[in-house]
Amino acid sequence: MKVPANDNPIDFNSHLLQSLLDSIPNTQSFKGKWSLIKTKLNTLQSHLSDLASINPLYSDLLNALAITLSDALSLSSICHSVNPPKLKTQNNIDSVSARLDNHVRDLEVLVKSGVLNENGTVSSITSKRENIRTESRNLITRLQIGTTESKNTVLDSLLGLLQEDDKNVLIAVTQGIVPVLVRLLDSSSSQEIKEKTVTAIAKISTVDSSKHVLIAEGLGILNNLLRVLESGSVLGKENSCIALQALGHTKENARAIGSRGGISSLLEICQNGTPNSQAMAASVLKNLAVFPEIKENFLEENAVMVLLRLSNSGTALAQENAISCLCNLISRDNNMKLLVAREGGIESIKNFWDSAPSVQSLEAPVLMIRTLATCPSVAEVIVEKEFLPRIVGVLSCGVLGVRIAAAKAIYDLGYNTKTRKELGEIGCIPLLVRLTEGKAVEEKEAAAKALSNLMSYAGNRKIFRKEERSIVNAVQLLDPVVTNLDKRYPVSLLASLVYSKNCRKQMVASGACVHLQKLAEMEIDGSKKLLDCLGRGKIWGVFTRH
Repeated sequence: MKVPANDNPIDFNSHLLQSLLDSIPNTQSFKGKWSLIKTKLNTLQSHLSDLASINPLYSDLLNALAITLSDALSLSSICHSVNPPKLKTQNNIDSVSARLDNHVRDLEVLVKSGVLNENGTVSSITSKRENIRTESRNLITRLQIGTTESKNTVLDSLLGLLQEDDKNVLIAVTQGIVPVLVRLLDSSSSQEIKEKTVTAIAKISTVDSSKHVLIAEGLGILNNLLRVLESGSVLGKENSCIALQALGHTKENARAIGSRGGISSLLEICQNGTPNSQAMAASVLKNLAVFPEIKENFLEENAVMVLLRLSNSGTALAQENAISCLCNLISRDNNMKLLVAREGGIESIKNFWDSAPSVQSLEAPVLMIRTLATCPSVAEVIVEKEFLPRIVGVLSCGVLGVRIAAAKAIYDLGYNTKTRKELGEIGCIPLLVRLTEGKAVEEKEAAAKALSNLMSYAGNRKIFRKEERSIVNAVQLLDPVVTNLDKRYPVSLLASLVYSKNCRKQMVASGACVHLQKLAEMEIDGSKKLLDCLGRGKIWGVFTRH
């Protein structure tokens, strides 16, 4: 039944409701059920009185309520008889009772949402942000009421709002959209609604300042995303991966994903998914592989071999993410490093490196080379595969992360005199000296650490001394004002040069003694010995002049 066009929907429903309340005392059968329905009608009557004016927000709800009340009125008339068709009537009464429960819940949502107190018209001088807030509140309310069809339509409007601007996402999140979306995932049986809901969650997960709200939902959201990951459509799986990229950064969530079969589902996508979904699944796995607690889940699923295959055959992004995942997975396990080397992993990295779409994408293979190089027997293979020129070649690139990773790799690759000599000969010393002038402390430290190792070869010390600002830069790193930098590396670097009279003079002139005095008081390894050497150098200078 639809509300007649010339009737006020609120008044029409109130009339039907009152007629039903008048009819119930005359029922002769199923009196217990009708008594329960009467209680629900009293609650409905109270909520209807809160609807002071007609609002498009709940017009569909009023139409649906009118149909339910009309059906209930017809049923009550049938039950005026002592012997109505028993089974059919009972089923119909139970159905009407359940529908009334839904209407009561929907009206309670409306009343509690506060939207009934808002002015339905928008002032021309109202800010755009306020308009978005109002629209968000309305959409959030409508997602909690009405039929599956109406919720489906509301989700389309919500997705349009979220996709329009990241600021809209922040507003919607502030208004409480996330818990509503999670409840919708839990309660809806419609696959279309589930997938649109996951799409909305995925969009929210891409806005950094909203991620914590998703993480706060805990297992409720994870379990639903993992179900979509396992049995959803291609689009659903992709969006689930996007959301899981944001959620997989915490140890608790990583454990939950691992224990609920998420790694198996993600690896399945890496093997048989679309090119886009493969890249996204590998990205989620990359985040999860950081946590040693779930390493066993990876091993059980033969993850190393799956990821190696993807690093050879996927899109550039999928290969990059697969390499990053492997890097995180094997970082603490020399046996796994040897496995990767045996199974062609180094060759895969080389192929990716030589065809990389951008310098930025080289960070993953550089980090992987550095990780593999910490295993001496694998480091030899890396040198044989001519990676030293490649690593040195990116020390001067414009991407900070790549430069830092390359400097750290050089430290690990300089594992013997032969490779230190080769690294010096292919020009890494001047490049590392330049990195000590960088703005980022991590870059300065990585360069100082690499240089301190390379200086154990005499030929590299000669190259270093020829660089105009090499000593000055190293001394500046001693300054305690430069915090979060391990002072042992610049101390070690300068200590390897202290026996050169010219280097000692430069160190003293650059203020090394002042810095070393403070470092000695802080008990930094090697600082007192270096300070003593510089002090003796001053005395030797006095004796020479006289």
